[in-house]
Amino acid sequence: MKSSILITSYNKGKYIDECISSCINQDIADDIEILVLDNYSEDNSDQIFSKYKDKIKIFKKKRVSTYPALNQIDLIKEGLSISNGSLIYLLDGDDFFLKDKLHNVNNIFKKNPDIKVVFDTSFKKRENKFSTYKIKKKINKNVWPTIINTSSIAIKKEFILEILNKKLFDNFSLLEIDFRINVYSRNIKKNFIITKDTYTVYRQINDSIMGNIKKYSSKWWQKRKQAHEFMKIMYLNNGLNYHNKLDFLLTNFINKFIKTK
Repeated sequence: MKSSILITSYNKGKYIDECISSCINQDIADDIEILVLDNYSEDNSDQIFSKYKDKIKIFKKKRVSTYPALNQIDLIKEGLSISNGSLIYLLDGDDFFLKDKLHNVNNIFKKNPDIKVVFDTSFKKRENKFSTYKIKKKINKNVWPTIINTSSIAIKKEFILEILNKKLFDNFSLLEIDFRINVYSRNIKKNFIITKDTYTVYRQINDSIMGNIKKYSSKWWQKRKQAHEFMKIMYLNNGLNYHNKLDFLLTNFINKFIKTK
């Protein structure tokens, strides 16, 4: 079972060395390929890439948007088109894997052949402090779940291509790929496993895709509206009713105020 690790990066020179080496040093007998997908970084990233040129594949592409989420999705689309693995591991350039991640997650797929997505609950790292990512139990099952971050997603290539073909990666400029995959696999298809063990380290940094969006800011409310709209479309397209009207109405009302402010 061949695995492809898709590392998306832009100006992550401070972290990309640890990110790449964590993939190269995986304790696994299965065949893996490491693809680094870069938006023409302007820092020291190229120097780091050159260290590993014999062990990784490097693909560069200009940014297609002013929205980081759409640039990341665009890079992943390109990565899927050139990857050879039947299992896809997503990894942000500022995160890294623990040594036994691919060995353990590949085994989960082998033992559960019908499962399409495996999530692991990452360690969060802010500066030198670690904490465990917690998944909240939500009373309203129709709201989006606690989103497990991109670097903790391992997905069968056939399934992510299905998502791509359904155009679920299009539009919604503020919604990251992890939100879209979480909603489709967990709320709609209900085909996933969340491991009890942790295999990923997720850095919380200020210049990440989400790091500059403060809770209850204008952009936070705009993103929340997009999340509701995405959920509503997902439910409608799959013959389901989206029962989260109160929060949806409140979010729409606040966004009207934001626009007129």
